[in-house]
Amino acid sequence: MLEEDKKKIIFEIKGENHTLSNLLEKEIWKDEDVKAAGYNVSHPLIGVPTMVVETNGKKTAREAVDDAVKRMKKQNADFMKALKK
Repeated sequence: MLEEDKKKIIFEIKGENHTLSNLLEKEIWKDEDVKAAGYNVSHPLIGVPTMVVETNGKKTAREAVDDAVKRMKKQNADFMKALKK
């Protein structure tokens, strides 16, 4: 965690690249309480994605990220179930 307060969180996604970062950003934006969400990779080959999320205060930024991850996990489980059929 690089920075965190009630409305804003900044964290690194170590070991990942644009694929997961972009997916997470898009999922976070689906939350109506999110005011801003984005990520940056300082160098395309060796950079670590840094994600910034800011909410309107109705929920914490951490809650917004946690909710997005839960939705992504459910989508993945649903996809795996459909794939096995």
